Amino acid sequence: MLPAPALLALALVILLLVLLPARRLQVAGFGGRAIGLYALCMWAMAFFLAVRPGATRFLIPFLLVGYIAPFVVAPDRLSRIGRRGGGDPPRPPIKNVTPPDPPKDPR
Repeated sequence: MLPAPALLALALVILLLVLLPARRLQVAGFGGRAIGLYALCMWAMAFFLAVRPGATRFLIPFLLVGYIAPFVVAPDRLSRIGRRGGGDPPRPPIKNVTPPDPPKDPR
């Protein structure tokens, strides 16, 4: 049994809206699995909110932060968040370029 045409149209509109920040995550370098999980969670929350508006107080903050964050945060920061293994690679040791002291007079 197919859902009502209105529900199907609503689901497609929500999907198109969720794909906008998902594309931003793709540009930032996230993997396909992470983007798919993000899009699925955002779509499910938005669809549940549209069908059952009683959860508004709980879902709207999550939806707003989840939807706006990929646009506000710079792509390099997003890729740093999504990268596994932690921080930046280790830096090389500092090279001492100070000239040596002149030799002392032994008198």
